[in-house]
Amino acid sequence: MYKLSSSAFFYKVCKIVSELFCSILIFLPRFGIQYQPYHAKPVRRVYIPKADGKQRPIGVTVLEDKIVQRATAMVLNAIYEADFLGFSYGFRPKRSQHQALDAVYAGLLIKRINWILDADIQNFFGKVNHGWVLKFVEHRIADPRVLRLIRKWLNAGVMENGVLSFEEDGTPQGGSISPLIANIYLHYVLDLWTQNMREKQLKGDVIVARYADDSITGFQYKSEAEYYLQDLRLRLAKFGLSLNEEKTRLLEFGKYAISRRKEQGSGKPETFNFLGFTHICGKSRKGKFTILRYTINKRMRSKMLSIKQQLRKRMHMKVSLVGKWLTSVLTGYFRYYGVSGNIGKLDQFRYGILMRWFKILKRRSQQRRLSWSQMSTIANRWLPRPKVYYKHPLSRIGVTT
Repeated sequence: MYKLSSSAFFYKVCKIVSELFCSILIFLPRFGIQYQPYHAKPVRRVYIPKADGKQRPIGVTVLEDKIVQRATAMVLNAIYEADFLGFSYGFRPKRSQHQALDAVYAGLLIKRINWILDADIQNFFGKVNHGWVLKFVEHRIADPRVLRLIRKWLNAGVMENGVLSFEEDGTPQGGSISPLIANIYLHYVLDLWTQNMREKQLKGDVIVARYADDSITGFQYKSEAEYYLQDLRLRLAKFGLSLNEEKTRLLEFGKYAISRRKEQGSGKPETFNFLGFTHICGKSRKGKFTILRYTINKRMRSKMLSIKQQLRKRMHMKVSLVGKWLTSVLTGYFRYYGVSGNIGKLDQFRYGILMRWFKILKRRSQQRRLSWSQMSTIANRWLPRPKVYYKHPLSRIGVTT
């Protein structure tokens, strides 16, 4: 018996749903119901704190827009998955941050990488050019209705403190369609261009890993890294983007960086941050080169401060209720940062939360002080121990590079 492929089955389901929806629209007037055409609503802008103390703008869309955007993104994702390159990991089906981290780790160990370009795009989501977005989508999608929908969302405007404004550039973070638009934009602006340079112009080994607008590029030769960085500035400027020069760095990193810098008297190799982890040149217990990955200190302090503020608000709640909340918080934290070699940082995080909870509980009453032995019993009940959820990347090399 002939079986439909997953893409053909998905297309058939979408076709049936669209035909059913059109049939409903045709019969609505017979029941006295007038169909109102779809209009994209303005996005409500809110701000959330970042680890560096700054504020990140987030766009909150209405329910109707979320439904339409989600349905459109599902259809477009099925199309663009065939086009996106292997080193793009952000907001794609069956891909995650840890696959991008594994790709960087494996590339640094297997390839002859001596230089790392840690490139940061300045305010990417706020600088996405609407005209280029529509050109890129039109290059792949012929249906004018899809282009019309995307144009509506881009031109819907932003509502902030009761004031409506319209912006010529940018796509709000938080919308269901924004991650896909970002991937499409960077696919044409960055990924295809980088792939072409790697295959035709760069002679040494090159590794690339991109998650949304965060990317790490490794080079064998410093001259090629500098050449790539110079052309990257010109490439981004062509599409209305620019690098954040304060955060963009070209640093010596890799198997031979420790010995070379020691001979030059330059000290230890520099480190770089990627997806919440600080990457450090180190050695294993057997004395071989390895990559040490630790939680970024600034991220950990920011998370501790956030939990401390929440504990103050929950000061007079039952211990069991606060304990259940802390269990979920620590479990989620360990599930992301639980990589091999990072147990020490996870223990440090758990101990910090334990001490903050202990201080809060001691302040609840002046009549009966909480002893440390009692607090240890409470902690063993509600604060889970750190656990490695992601073993050594080379032992689970099921990553797409």
